[in-house]
Amino acid sequence: MSLSETLATEMKTAMLAGNKLRLDTLRSIRALVLEFEKSGAGRTMTPDDEIRMLTTAAKKRRDAIDAYTAAGRAEAADRESQELAIIKEFLPQQLSDDEVRTELQAIIAATGAASASDVGKVMGAAMKTLKGKADGSAIQRIAKELLGG
Repeated sequence: MSLSETLATEMKTAMLAGNKLRLDTLRSIRALVLEFEKSGAGRTMTPDDEIRMLTTAAKKRRDAIDAYTAAGRAEAADRESQELAIIKEFLPQQLSDDEVRTELQAIIAATGAASASDVGKVMGAAMKTLKGKADGSAIQRIAKELLGG
């Protein structure tokens, strides 16, 4: 089932349940899908496009949580956290730090990276391999840790 179809089903369920927060979040995701469809890309949305779009939406929520928390707006941060949880339902299961560390060790061995100056080389390969499976900032943090940076 495509993301559009899944969203339509989930939106109906949220409407019937009267879950306004979930409905609003699903509508925001649906707006991103519609924006892509009307962007003139001239192609249908691929699973990679879906993951990229959802990952971007999740990152925006994480950034908003950080900003609201720093500003002392706990209620707004809590709402963003709830929206993030809903978005994560549509993303692939995220890898744990230990799983990311294992993947990165294999990538480091394959690329021949040896020092902190090789982080960029490792990040390029890691982002291709772990796209949608782990947060970029977590990948970078662990890569720097493994390379002694």
